[in-house]
Amino acid sequence: MIEIYSDEYFMREALKEAEKAYAEDEIPVGALVVAGNRVIGRGHNLTERLNDVTAHAEMQALTAAAGYLGGKYLDDCVLYVTLEPCVMCAGASYWFQIGKIVFGAYDKKRGFSTLNRPILHPRTVVSGGMLEAECGGLIQDFFRGKRNK
Repeated sequence: MIEIYSDEYFMREALKEAEKAYAEDEIPVGALVVAGNRVIGRGHNLTERLNDVTAHAEMQALTAAAGYLGGKYLDDCVLYVTLEPCVMCAGASYWFQIGKIVFGAYDKKRGFSTLNRPILHPRTVVSGGMLEAECGGLIQDFFRGKRNK
């Protein structure tokens, strides 16, 4: 049984966003921003539909959360994302001053941790590997399907 309002609970909600992306033939990454156990922003990759390389799930969720709060700082919020943020999204999280990032699968090719230097806001807490097998498996299935076409 999943404890409500736990990191696992919210990561499963982010996975639902990733599944929406998968269904829309987008790279299946989902994200949400939570404040006080309330989802205030959600998103999934829209790069194909919008023809916009910056339309990552994190960017959608962060922008929605800032709009909801009516301010640009998200220091009391948690970003849940199914894949380790890329350098662009990590940089955006810096400017939003996100309080915490919880991500699923590690991105060994393009994740922000490949930089081996700080890119996140100094107060941002990071937790990686939440539901890693499920998050990573969805992405692997997506690309396996692409290769087999």
